[in-house]
Amino acid sequence: MRKLAVPFLLILILFLAACGNTEPESEAAETNSPEVITYESETGPVEVPAEPKRIIALTNGPNVLAMEGNIVGIDDWTGMNPLFTDKLEGVEIVTEDSLEKIIELDPDLIIAGSHMKNLDKLGDIAPTVSFTWGKLDYLEQQVEIGKLLNKEQEATDWVDDFQQRAADIGAQIRTEIGEDATVSVIESGNKEFYVFGDNYARGTEILYQAMDLKMPAKVEELALESGVYTFSSEVLSDFAGDYMIFSKNPDVDNSFTETDVWKNIPAVKNGQVYEINTKASTYSDPITLEHLLSFFEESFLN
Repeated sequence: MRKLAVPFLLILILFLAACGNTEPESEAAETNSPEVITYESETGPVEVPAEPKRIIALTNGPNVLAMEGNIVGIDDWTGMNPLFTDKLEGVEIVTEDSLEKIIELDPDLIIAGSHMKNLDKLGDIAPTVSFTWGKLDYLEQQVEIGKLLNKEQEATDWVDDFQQRAADIGAQIRTEIGEDATVSVIESGNKEFYVFGDNYARGTEILYQAMDLKMPAKVEELALESGVYTFSSEVLSDFAGDYMIFSKNPDVDNSFTETDVWKNIPAVKNGQVYEINTKASTYSDPITLEHLLSFFEESFLN
């Protein structure tokens, strides 16, 4: 019996030691999942939640929605966009001045524009990352939001896939309408009109960058570098391409479409004007881009 006692005691000690060194599975999982990550922002490194649960997006809200981020506060312009109505049900409208409301919403991440006020105060409420409008192109911006939300690979995969699909559709469109056919993007205002270059939303990034369609010479001269050019109805025909994307603002007087100036434009006569809603096309996030890509494919190729 004594010969058996020592080995048994040794086995018991080793067993208890092994149990003491074994982490519960849930604790081990938590250890492997960091609570925070370091995001390299324009202003330097910022510690942000690895999985933010309550995001206030004073800017870039649509980019966050495309990554299925949980937004609790949004800017009013995004809140009015019909593409996001369902996704923003119950979400509060806030501004950089709504500090008390922002505190009440208890965010764990705030996204803002670098031009906004109260960035320091916002940073006292929650980790705050600011972006400068126009510093990144429309695809780089989505990748940066992916990095911020710890979903960089997902964002990069979407970018690669979108570029390929848009290029393929663009090649089909050029075959259909001709390599030299021009396309202009024109928007109605209260007393003026706008024509856009290749990086001012309204689908311009898709048409000119991704699809490689041509803009009229006048548009290239006056709108390409600045992004947008304002003009009066008298010279509307000067900016009309063989095909026109008409960004129609539902809040302004659009009776000009009943005038001879409009009706005599060749694109109008030929039924080559495709109308989009201004309010649903002023962003260049994946949700908007996918919506417009489908619209352009159907409009040009149907």
